[in-house]
Amino acid sequence: MRLTAEVVDSGLAARFAASLTGLWPGAAADAARLGLAVSGGPDSMALLLLAHAAFPGRVEAATVDHGLRTASAAEAAFVGEVCAALGVPHETLTVAVEDGNLQDAARTARYAALGAWMERRGLSALLTAHHADDQAETLLARLNRASGVAGLAGVRAAGRVPGMALPLLRPLLEWRRDALGAVVAAAGIAPVDDPSNRDPRFDRARIRAALAGADWIDVPALARSAAHLADADAALEWATAREWRENVQPGALGSFVYRPSAPRAVALRVLALLVAKLDGAEPRGSAVARLFEALLAGQPASIGGLVARPTPEGWSFTRAPQRRQGL
Repeated sequence: MRLTAEVVDSGLAARFAASLTGLWPGAAADAARLGLAVSGGPDSMALLLLAHAAFPGRVEAATVDHGLRTASAAEAAFVGEVCAALGVPHETLTVAVEDGNLQDAARTARYAALGAWMERRGLSALLTAHHADDQAETLLARLNRASGVAGLAGVRAAGRVPGMALPLLRPLLEWRRDALGAVVAAAGIAPVDDPSNRDPRFDRARIRAALAGADWIDVPALARSAAHLADADAALEWATAREWRENVQPGALGSFVYRPSAPRAVALRVLALLVAKLDGAEPRGSAVARLFEALLAGQPASIGGLVARPTPEGWSFTRAPQRRQGL
């Protein structure tokens, strides 16, 4: 296989360069080296082709093999072949995924491996291939589950690699899936095909099919709404931190007292933080809402291993006493 930067239309390369430098002006510096997360699917392969065309000689790619599917090693090898044809350095990062919430565990392992790879290679920023259709599908799926603002918030175009100070950039959030697929097809590349993307047993696959048949839905507008909700979520996080500083006080024996003064959305987040801090586990949103309503009504309540009571000083939160064995 032999490929060059010219396999990508110069106008598309310029559009990509503008998208990336708009998110992170540092990309324009000749010394900036870009790390790409490339799985082999059409979206990430388009990211590889566009980044190579826009910033030749300044990109490297990595494929994370979670070891969860028999085809994953072959898919990583395929990405390596395409990268070799482009002259782009590539590594396969093999990770082990811990038991529990598989999706969260895989994400944690993936970003830990990518972060270590970036540090080892001296890369300046990490780019992923999230696009407008991803944002829209996630928003609709979570609306269908009555998620709150935090759940509805889309991924941010610019952030940080988890646990690191390195930029995490998503320059394709204004690009459609079909346009990215066309970039790969024009290069003569047959990307990795994941049949689960069309399996109607999965919510996302059903939503994807529904969107494809609903030409009256403006997918980029949905994606922008998800971005606006991400801004709203960040504002709520800021307000929650302020509410905690001003109205949560430590009490005796590891207890806390909270005198709520913020709107319900902020108070719920403060309660969730209190529960997580004292109980060591993230509570379900519905359970936190029930706790809030009980306290607002002047009733004591429990959640996880905590007991909460209204007092003249505010809402008191203490760990429930452990039962003695045999009693």
